[in-house]
Amino acid sequence: MRVHVVSDVHGNSDALARAGDGADALICLGDLVLFLDYADHSRGIFPDLFGTANADRLVELRTARRFDEARDLGRSLWAGLAVDRDTAIESAVRRQYAELFAAFPTPTYATYGNVDIPTLWSEYAGPGTTVLDGQRIELGGLVVGFVGGGLRTPMRTPYEISDEEYAAKVEALGEVDVLCSHIPPDVPDLTYDTVARRFERGSRALLDALRRTRPRYALFGHVHQPLVRRMRIGSTECVNVGHFASTGRPFALEW
Repeated sequence: MRVHVVSDVHGNSDALARAGDGADALICLGDLVLFLDYADHSRGIFPDLFGTANADRLVELRTARRFDEARDLGRSLWAGLAVDRDTAIESAVRRQYAELFAAFPTPTYATYGNVDIPTLWSEYAGPGTTVLDGQRIELGGLVVGFVGGGLRTPMRTPYEISDEEYAAKVEALGEVDVLCSHIPPDVPDLTYDTVARRFERGSRALLDALRRTRPRYALFGHVHQPLVRRMRIGSTECVNVGHFASTGRPFALEW
């Protein structure tokens, strides 16, 4: 069995259309939407609406962790639009989802990232795409569990949930062979982004589940430039599958 795994697609539909080549299935760990490309500030929903100069300023404020000022900037820009913020964002996300979901190969098993809008996925997921969150499947003789979304942060991205709600989804999986999530377990080496120079939020519930149930693999994304991409926790191989938006290359898992 050969499975390709991607995470943090962020609008890279061209590479996504090739991500399943040579594999029996594709797993996607979320963050399909591109709101703002931190490497190229001209790409994404925000610069499309407000221009690159404003995107430059927003990235500067967020990178400096001046989140209140970043929100003030955002509020002033959104207030100047002819339509309300939610309508503008949903329209842009729908355009991206139509293109991205059409690029998924068959079969694809996908869960949400923290920047995704789960309520829209059912409209775009075709018959070859199975969406899973707090659920498990059998794939090639192994049990694979999926936990989508992220934990609450000052960034306030669309699909952030409480620690308790997230932990309940992890608990519902029970014992699995492969634990797939968007965010990593709460381990400093796995959550530190070396370019952003900050710790992203990882899940203590995921870490506890790895120690308790000892799956073969834990696969995740979310941290684009992690200090450590791969490490063992007990008998579990933990792998950040990579920032697919920039690499265009899936992680390959074989058994």
